[in-house]
Amino acid sequence: MPYGICDLSVVPLRLEPSDDSLLISQILYGEVFRILDSRKKWSRIKLADDGCEGWIDNKQFQDFPKDLYKSTSKDKINISLNLVDFVKDLSSNELCTIVLGSHLNSLEFLNHSFEGKSTIPNSIKANIVESAFYYLNTPYLQGGKTPFGIDAAGFTQMAYKLNGYKLYRDAAQQSTQGIPLSFIEESEPGDLAFFDDSEGQIIHVGIIMDDNYIIHSDGKVRIDRLDHSGIYNAEKGIHTHKLRVIKKIV
Repeated sequence: MPYGICDLSVVPLRLEPSDDSLLISQILYGEVFRILDSRKKWSRIKLADDGCEGWIDNKQFQDFPKDLYKSTSKDKINISLNLVDFVKDLSSNELCTIVLGSHLNSLEFLNHSFEGKSTIPNSIKANIVESAFYYLNTPYLQGGKTPFGIDAAGFTQMAYKLNGYKLYRDAAQQSTQGIPLSFIEESEPGDLAFFDDSEGQIIHVGIIMDDNYIIHSDGKVRIDRLDHSGIYNAEKGIHTHKLRVIKKIV
């Protein structure tokens, strides 16, 4: 089965093989994946990092060797830490911008150099909220996971990723991870709060902070109050999301 690697900054992952199709996620520089179906202009892929599946334009990735895919998928990820940085193509001397959370494990394969700030995350839960602040005021973008546009589950996924923890791609999937807590009082900063709609479907997620606050992506990445009913938006004077469950992931 063929494999691929994203060699551009941020590539759209779409629901259907069309530029007009719904954006379901984004592929960051250096992320690797399996190719499930290959067509003339599009390929259906499954990301190694979170198992998300969708369609990618064939012009927006490179083929990747099977042996490197297997080793890269198992290695700890070396990720970029600046909001925006760049890699340099050693053949052409051209620059390619990359964003926070890009993968740097395959620089040698891509013949790229990188001189910015990076880290291999050390899995410290206490740093999750601090990492979440990188995205504060980022505008909401369905399917987004960068500081220039991010959705609710993309936001929680990236904040956890920067600290060495893996979350699934959407809120409903993330709600299956971890251990449920009975009360807000049992939670600690870095735990996740999930919210449902009138039909009981999980539609939103955010990261719990100290003193009954929550940081989440709703219009933009913002900080609101959290109580037993849900998220309270002080600017609007209303509860905007109904609390379903709190989960301790780590």
